[in-house]
Amino acid sequence: MRICIVADNASARFGGEAILPLHYFRQLRQRGIEVWLVAHDRVRAELESLLPEERERMRFVSDTAFHRTLFRFSRFLPRRIAESTLGLVMLMYTQWTERRVLRQLIREHGIDVLHQPAPVAPSYPSMFFGLGRPLIIGPMNGGMDYPPAFRSADSLLSRIFVALARPLTAIANRLLPGKRNAAVLLVANQRTAAALPAGYRGRVVELVENGVDLATWKSNTGDAGFSSAQSAANRFVFMGRLVDWKALPIVFEAMTRVPKATLEVIGEGSMRQPWQQEAERLGLGSRVQFRGWQSQQECAQALAGATALVLPSLYECGGAVVLEAMAMARPVIATDWGGPADYLDAATGFLIPPESRQAMIAGFAGAMQRLVEDPELATRLGASARRRVLENFTWQMKIDRILEIYESVIESANVRA
Repeated sequence: MRICIVADNASARFGGEAILPLHYFRQLRQRGIEVWLVAHDRVRAELESLLPEERERMRFVSDTAFHRTLFRFSRFLPRRIAESTLGLVMLMYTQWTERRVLRQLIREHGIDVLHQPAPVAPSYPSMFFGLGRPLIIGPMNGGMDYPPAFRSADSLLSRIFVALARPLTAIANRLLPGKRNAAVLLVANQRTAAALPAGYRGRVVELVENGVDLATWKSNTGDAGFSSAQSAANRFVFMGRLVDWKALPIVFEAMTRVPKATLEVIGEGSMRQPWQQEAERLGLGSRVQFRGWQSQQECAQALAGATALVLPSLYECGGAVVLEAMAMARPVIATDWGGPADYLDAATGFLIPPESRQAMIAGFAGAMQRLVEDPELATRLGASARRRVLENFTWQMKIDRILEIYESVIESANVRA
């Protein structure tokens, strides 16, 4: 079995879906699978430092003046418009240049299967067609919007543009038929399956997008959970990009009702300065600490002594941080919308319905207060969360399943040949 993982970014530093191709490559290599990774040159230094023994198995396409120009202009556009226009053009251009590398790998190493784990958006087209090898795309995760009560959180211009862009993506998927011709389309849930472009020919297989690497995210006391003495009974943690849809000020306002609660904010993004100012305005300057970007190991260390993870995001298709906190035997307080709702239940944390901003503030405040007042509740929820991850969401399980899918695709290709 010879596999090629191909993506725009493969990075532990970039956040979000960028880490998924890296996980597949590293986990497969740990099992001795013959696998190569193709990505953009912007991640070369990180990957060669992280995996020096795998340098011969990694290929990078160059950064160009075209990439840099598009990126500079994209910063002046609203996020969703930038992603759907200039961001998509950059992605397609990168994939076009990656095609030459893929042909070379196929010729030199006899690649059996191409696997494109990202981008996870189900509507984005793929340039990886006509390469003479079966393509697997995903797991994809998307097909969602903001909760109805928060649709105005996205600008009117963005909403109009997204509505107009949908028929254009359908045309793009006909002109660039990588997704339509793929052997297998992996989807995280039925919501995503419903958002796939029309006319696809391959199998649709459900597979969770995110997973947990237990070598990094591990409970202090093994699988049993943690004792209340190990956790500061009032310290909460947020992990993620500091961007508008994460809606962190909802937690700030909740904290004004929970005087003993403190918050550690881990991550970087365009909203860091405005949110620091908002915390100050609410009188939370001494109770909210912004830590900036931290490695996964540092994030695990921060969670190790926390009461719970908070995630008030309004547009979270996946939510890997939810699973990571659960693996650390920590309960999670999250918005009952999108990815977190796929992972959490009443036995592992709190899902706050996004009925309105005030309802969410009250819901987060109530959940935080309960955990502050009852550390043993955090113990029970955390232990249950850890068990749920071990039973359903480890990367070991994901790799077991993806190997089965690779084998089935190779077998089908051999039968047709």
